[in-house]
Amino acid sequence: MAGEYSLKEYFDGSAARRLGESIQAVHPDFDVDSYAAEVDRRVGPLELKDRVLVMAQGLRDRLPEHYPDAVAVLVASLREPLSEDAGIFNEGFHLMAVARFVEEYGLKHPDASLPALVEITKRHTGEYAVRPFVQEHYEPTMALMRACALDPDPHVRRFASEGIRPRLPWARRLPEFVADPTPVLEVLEHLRSDTSKYVRTSVANNLNDIAREHPELVLDLAERWTRDSPTPETAWTVRHALRTLVKKGDQRALALLGATGGEHVLAHGLSLSPQSLDLGRVLSVRVELENSDTRPHTVVVDYAVHHLRADGSRGRKVFKWTTVELCAGERRALEKKHPVRPLSTRTYHPGEHPVEVQVNGLVKASSSFELRL
Repeated sequence: MAGEYSLKEYFDGSAARRLGESIQAVHPDFDVDSYAAEVDRRVGPLELKDRVLVMAQGLRDRLPEHYPDAVAVLVASLREPLSEDAGIFNEGFHLMAVARFVEEYGLKHPDASLPALVEITKRHTGEYAVRPFVQEHYEPTMALMRACALDPDPHVRRFASEGIRPRLPWARRLPEFVADPTPVLEVLEHLRSDTSKYVRTSVANNLNDIAREHPELVLDLAERWTRDSPTPETAWTVRHALRTLVKKGDQRALALLGATGGEHVLAHGLSLSPQSLDLGRVLSVRVELENSDTRPHTVVVDYAVHHLRADGSRGRKVFKWTTVELCAGERRALEKKHPVRPLSTRTYHPGEHPVEVQVNGLVKASSSFELRL
């Protein structure tokens, strides 16, 4: 449902009614009609987070005054847990308001709130709501995260990683873990070879975040994991965890992924087509690589676009291309289609845009195209 329009529009009187009816089934005194009407009246001009807050506030006004009793009602109203292959953002969006209720009103009651967040996570996610508990109730919250990492439910295991990501998108930052991620890494140890790709993706994203401030720490961890846990699952986690370091050309990260010999690879005939491109069209990038060495090499090929800014400066953005194995003396032609389309996260400006091809982090060829708006 939420994919058909802006997500914020999901949180209206209809969502409140669905949530209210599930609560009324276990708490008959809950006034569904007044709850739905109030939410519908208040959310009109608001953005996503404020709409969710309105729903949480409406719950507070209609549930038992004693918080542990109120949260017990909410937990009792939850539906069956999600199956392993069901995504948290495909079902149960209205439970975002339940997690927000715990975040807003349950901070003084960790004994009731933390188990409730686990139950919510089995149906949606508690990754945003748990973060203030990390800061206000560190020991019991981190004990919970360590326990969740061993839980049979993959949604709960993912919660163990996602809830303590130092830089979780759209959530409050955890500056203590930005400065020292050691407690986070202790939790991730249990998840490096998780059977669920869903969980491993969170672990890799977490490590990729940490590598921004602590690249050597993450590289040390990746080396140890690769040595001590040589499974396909661990290899997948490490590869995705190092993706930003690879884009930056970190030679240690590249070596961990088996990429060697970039200095021996030559790039011939880089061409960009069309050389004058309208916004909304697709740029074709073609190049021929040559392994000039007498030994074979596995190389990671990326390309970088220098986007023109309003002030005339440029910002370099690296994009993944491919990984290829080149035999001794082999030449291989590559082509990549790069869409240049409007994005909410990037503003395009007309003018020259340089493009570079890099092999194992080493720039091998460059050219440019003209962008027209």
